[in-house]
Amino acid sequence: MSDSNGNLLLDARALSKTYRMGRTDLEVLRGVDLQLLRGEFVALCGASGSGKSTLLHLLGGLDQPTSGEIQFENKNGKREAVDSAEHRRHHVGFVFQAYHLLPELDAVENVFLPARMAGVARSQAEAMAKELLDRVGLGNRLGHRPVELSGGEQQRVAIARALINHPQLVLADEPTGNLDSHNGEEILQLLKSIQVERGMALIIATHDSKVAAQAQRVLHLCDGVLIPT
Repeated sequence: MSDSNGNLLLDARALSKTYRMGRTDLEVLRGVDLQLLRGEFVALCGASGSGKSTLLHLLGGLDQPTSGEIQFENKNGKREAVDSAEHRRHHVGFVFQAYHLLPELDAVENVFLPARMAGVARSQAEAMAKELLDRVGLGNRLGHRPVELSGGEQQRVAIARALINHPQLVLADEPTGNLDSHNGEEILQLLKSIQVERGMALIIATHDSKVAAQAQRVLHLCDGVLIPT
């Protein structure tokens, strides 16, 4: 895709990822090129095992490619690598299928944790968390721990947590996969509306064609290769 408007946010070139499995090399991604514009909503589709989660992990800096490079243009227009905790903390938010909330913390504490790790004062982080939880429809569930929340409510907490540091990019890995159709649709619409409000880029990995149909652009992964559309 072209970047005629100068709005390129992320530029991944020739990404490959190989894992060593005993004496065997498992090639999960093979030569993936991907460009993402600011504010763009992209669906990443493919069957289980196609490499979707691995690609998201590389794009967000949770894992490193075996070969290839990823450049990210931050809020100041400076290009930087995606391989540092500092980058993830300030520029990327993650939403996972399994929520990954800390069971001993309530909703507010789960949400403000990334802000505290980024150096935000507790009082300010708590206020930000409460505002976000209200935005995702959980203003009356602030003191509840994950075990006291439904699956849909836990995913809303996870979305609020992903947004706390005002990321330019949110990566969502099968965010509706553990939810029934009604809750799944609500979560998708919530992500879409917040994406538009904040002007952030959003990549959702999914095997659900109904989710993909609502994206601005759809990418297909098959056996670690990005198929042109």
